[in-house]
Amino acid sequence: MAKSSTDSSLYSGADVCPLGQFPCGNLSVCLPQLYHCNGVQDCANGADEENCGEKWYVWHLSACVCMFLLCFSPAVLDVFPDVCFCEAGRVNCNKKGLLSVPAVSSNITSNTRIPIVTSGQNVYIYDAVLAVKLAALSTRSELNSNQITALQPDQFIRYRHLERLILDENRITSMRQKSFEGLKSLFFLSLLNNSLESIPKKSVCLEMPRLNWLELEGNRISSLWVSSFQNCTTLTVLNISNNPLTHIYEDQFDMFVNLQSLSIEEVEIPNISIQMFRSLSNLSHIYFKKFEYCGYSPNVRSCKPNTDGISTFENLLANIILRVFVWVVAFIICFGNIFVICLRSCIASENQHHTMSIISLCCADCLMGVYLFFIGAFDIKYCGEYNRHAQLWMESLQCQLIGCLAMLSTEVSVMLLTYMTLEKYLCIVFPFHNYRAGRKQTLCYLIFIWVLGFIIAVIPLWDKQTFGNYYGRNGVCFPLHSDEMEKPGARCYSTGIFLGLNLFAFIMIVFSYTSMFYSVQKTAKTARQSVYNKEVSIAKRFFFIVFTDAMCWTPIFILKILSLLRVEIAGTIILWVVIFILPINSALNPILYTITASSFQEKLKLCLKAKCKQAGLRETSQKVSEVYQNPSPGGFWERNYIFHKARTQNNIHSFFNICLLIFYSILQSEQYNTNR
Repeated sequence: MAKSSTDSSLYSGADVCPLGQFPCGNLSVCLPQLYHCNGVQDCANGADEENCGEKWYVWHLSACVCMFLLCFSPAVLDVFPDVCFCEAGRVNCNKKGLLSVPAVSSNITSNTRIPIVTSGQNVYIYDAVLAVKLAALSTRSELNSNQITALQPDQFIRYRHLERLILDENRITSMRQKSFEGLKSLFFLSLLNNSLESIPKKSVCLEMPRLNWLELEGNRISSLWVSSFQNCTTLTVLNISNNPLTHIYEDQFDMFVNLQSLSIEEVEIPNISIQMFRSLSNLSHIYFKKFEYCGYSPNVRSCKPNTDGISTFENLLANIILRVFVWVVAFIICFGNIFVICLRSCIASENQHHTMSIISLCCADCLMGVYLFFIGAFDIKYCGEYNRHAQLWMESLQCQLIGCLAMLSTEVSVMLLTYMTLEKYLCIVFPFHNYRAGRKQTLCYLIFIWVLGFIIAVIPLWDKQTFGNYYGRNGVCFPLHSDEMEKPGARCYSTGIFLGLNLFAFIMIVFSYTSMFYSVQKTAKTARQSVYNKEVSIAKRFFFIVFTDAMCWTPIFILKILSLLRVEIAGTIILWVVIFILPINSALNPILYTITASSFQEKLKLCLKAKCKQAGLRETSQKVSEVYQNPSPGGFWERNYIFHKARTQNNIHSFFNICLLIFYSILQSEQYNTNR
């Protein structure tokens, strides 16, 4: 093709073309860079159309191409607007917030051919209006991080070859019908972090029949129509996370027969059910807000989150330490309380009504040990496959009953401690008061406390409509934590129990023991040293009673308040509270209210001495006393020898009697240390 002097120039073989021009192969002709790979043979030998690896587009409009352009010649350098810049031979208009196509230089006419730099088949576009004004050969468009507010009908009508469309981080508020008309080849559509409030009722897949991946995370979608996803049979990945969805229909996902990945993170699903995901036979990955939702999709290979801190896919108890210590704590609680019940039953006491209260308290605390035994047993039962049974377990009668058992133990124990504290408060602070509860009155009080505790525990089982699955909120079946899915009636009831009744009881116990200590201290100001020592002993005992109550209930009060304030609480914390914190009182009450009581120790010594005489162990008993009254470095081995000799010589094979003998020696040792 002949060129005018203005369009081409001749050069000798030793020379090079001027800046902005290129040679026509081995010819002595130079042409402007704009003629390279423009689809027209400008060189006589066709060298200008060889090795054209990039795509070229004809500019038919008087507008600037707001994307990466090659800065081939000075004529093209005036094309881009002031907000853009030319960097390393490329015009960059990325993230400039362009709302319309800026004016173009007069040097560019409607027939000017401008090369668009692509990466293989990718075209990077940054303005929605511009997208419809380009030729329909690009396969990827990125319009992210601009201020696009709406997608107009037929916006992409010419983009029949477009495969990827990215509209992330704009301000799109709505999707109209025919907004994606013409995108017959679209494979990937991303609308992350926009302001979409709804999706058209008509299926979005009618306009995009090949759609395989749909990203709708981070919008304001409050509801989804079932018809919105009809005919989406090719969709394999759907992400609707972080949307304020209020309801998901049970058949919402029935159309996704080929769906492999579903993301519903940070979405509450109050009406979740197994039927909701049953039709997703090809689903391999699902992402929820809560681990407990994973129980509704037991056949999915991978579900996230894979733990709530309480349970995992494999085990009811997530932590191996807790899986072991649930048995240890349960054994300590049951053994300690049963031991005290046996001791109190064997030893006659002048204050029978106080003994009745102690035995009743031990029975209530022992129920906590039984609850932990059941949790440990079901953890073993579901070992390795807990997620398959998680939902059935939490809705089962067994979970409801052991949760009811734990609540009964907790509330009866709290009320008994409060009753015993107030009784002691009246005796110490008002010693000349005529009120003293008799046996019948005490029995009536105890029966009333147990009946009230039973009513508190079983009320949530009576009305499922009001309380929902009250005890089955987690794998350990204890209603400690409140969340958005909890029914209002259940939340109010739980708050009334933990922050009403229990908090009031705790305040009463702290106030009563503080008043008792003040009263004892005031009375003993002019007393002798021995009385002072007794006062110190009482103070220590009172301190430990209040301290253990505070250690048990303060974390529970804090957790309950935080959960009501919608503060996210890790499930691990709840599990440690249930296994270690909540049973503290149940484990220590036998020691604090029985074993450390001086009156009980004296009676136990007398009882043990009588048993020693009856069993022919008087000599052994005296020897034990001598050992403790004359301690020596070898005292430990001597005591062991005495116990062994006593057992073998007198044929005392009873485990209970051996425990009594050991306990007697400990009491003797304590008495010796006190006398020193």
